Amino acid sequence: MCGRKTLTRDIQSIIEEMAIEEWQDSELYSPSFNIAPSQSSPIMIDHMGRRVKPMKWGLIPNWSKDPSMGSKLINARSETLLEKPSFQNLVPSKRCVVITDGYFEWQKTSSKSIPFYIRHPDNKLLPMAGLWDIWKNASDESIYSYTVITTKPAPEIEYIHHRMPVILNPEHINPWLQIHNTSIPNAMALLKPYTDPLKAYPVSTLVNSP
Repeated sequence: MCGRKTLTRDIQSIIEEMAIEEWQDSELYSPSFNIAPSQSSPIMIDHMGRRVKPMKWGLIPNWSKDPSMGSKLINARSETLLEKPSFQNLVPSKRCVVITDGYFEWQKTSSKSIPFYIRHPDNKLLPMAGLWDIWKNASDESIYSYTVITTKPAPEIEYIHHRMPVILNPEHINPWLQIHNTSIPNAMALLKPYTDPLKAYPVSTLVNSP
């Protein structure tokens, strides 16, 4: 699973690398070395071009009566997306890209869990496939939230964990985002282990702290 991630870049470099056309509420963005579930981070969708909006990590389905459900839906397994009620209707309608430049994963041993930081060796962004939704509370206020899609790990990092987030190659970002141009089978075919090199190294257990 993916339980913590980072986005440490300045906003202009993100806009340039991801070819973002509009960043809503950009004044709310600040670089972070430790993004945890329930926190907000920049999410890219396709709406007449690449648009970014801050959303809360932990998907709250629009039909849910309890927003705390989001704490259980920070990740979504690619293999069962079309079977789960929380995700199946979002695949054809609300696909997104979670903008990151790295993430943390825990290697479990017989006595402890060791956190590893995983990033691109050239410090490029790691755009992750996700799903998003809008939930409204009793006051009719909208909460935008998302989940990170996971898949089997790339061979070079499978010693750390048996899952990894789906990291999209640049040429796969538009097909994933453009719900009207990419069929569901073709979109699902993009949800596979990352094939480019990744760099992983152990870090302090302080990453577990809020």
